[in-house]
Amino acid sequence: MRRGRLDAVVVGGGVVGAACALALSREDLSVVLVEGRVPPPWPAEAPDPRVYAFAPDSAALLESLDVWPAVRGTRGHAPTPVQPYRRMRVWDAAGGGELVFDADRFGRGELGWILEQGLLLDRLWQALARDGVDLRCPARVEGLEQDEDGVVLRLDDGTRLAARIAVAADGARSTLRTLAGIEADGHDYAQSGIVAYVATGRPHEATAWQRFLPGGPLAFLPCADGSSSIVWTLPEARAQDVLALDDEAFSRELTRAFDARLGVATPLSPRLAFPLRRQLARTYRAGRVLALGDAAHVVHPLAGQGVNLGLRDVAALRDMIVDARRRRAGWDASQRLERWARERRSEDAAAAYAFEGINSLFTSDALAATLLRGPLLGLAGRLPPLAEALWRRAAGT
Repeated sequence: MRRGRLDAVVVGGGVVGAACALALSREDLSVVLVEGRVPPPWPAEAPDPRVYAFAPDSAALLESLDVWPAVRGTRGHAPTPVQPYRRMRVWDAAGGGELVFDADRFGRGELGWILEQGLLLDRLWQALARDGVDLRCPARVEGLEQDEDGVVLRLDDGTRLAARIAVAADGARSTLRTLAGIEADGHDYAQSGIVAYVATGRPHEATAWQRFLPGGPLAFLPCADGSSSIVWTLPEARAQDVLALDDEAFSRELTRAFDARLGVATPLSPRLAFPLRRQLARTYRAGRVLALGDAAHVVHPLAGQGVNLGLRDVAALRDMIVDARRRRAGWDASQRLERWARERRSEDAAAAYAFEGINSLFTSDALAATLLRGPLLGLAGRLPPLAEALWRRAAGT
């Protein structure tokens, strides 16, 4: 299995998989990226309804890969609709209390950025071409063989790729994770997330707003053109009712649900809904196969941390390789891969269950929960060190 083998095969060319292939390539590893389809070019005139609340450590990773300037529209690139947000305001509809995060308090220019998934993926794929990463696309993995030294992946065109490691970054229904025998535990929240762009009667103030409601949180995320991207979590049946509303009725329902905090909210785009669930792989490693991103973990979107957790998986893998080389040790030694897998799963599991607990607490109609959550938000707001610790945890700093 040694002759002519690669260092790594990354399966899945989404945001996390593309970033992983770039990061490994930048460490002078021989890498092949396998993806089922070429992503469509980002259309600036048709905003992607899927947006990310991008954390500072995710931006730092992309900066190290020379991707962040193209995402932000700097250093000769045309401006792009990336909106920094300087504040985050969180409050509960039933229990009262409000928590405010402010960039000035943390000595930063911004807390993070709101950006479209399509834009980020477009810039990552441009970087893959720029760096000469070997792409096999369209291609899908159909078979896996492995021993203690490496893996062999069989693609649907008959190609066989031998490598030291294989990385499963092919989403929540990961084929490679399944072939490797890695099981995943899931929990259906019986909720859906409705996403859309809306105009508001008052400026968004470069602030990410989130109101907890009995059915789930409602977030208004600031966009560069002055509009807001909403993520409205609702019980599944209620979500279908909201999707069926005409624009005028939807505007009324949304404005009321948000307590008219930004005035009247008027829809600017079609509404989409996606089911919400928690999924966590039981292990992130099976032999020479590693799982990361959505292949390893899917979390509730209330904190907007899904993509940030995936990019932290990538950064930790890259840092492991750098550390091994500094020590003149084998970067793909079994104990190193196992340590990466154990540490990342512990970190991601803690985040996944924390988000689930917050969602459960703030959607519960039990009297004790209602009485507790307002004071909890108020307490965090009155204790700057606690608020700073919470934000730094989310920001990865």
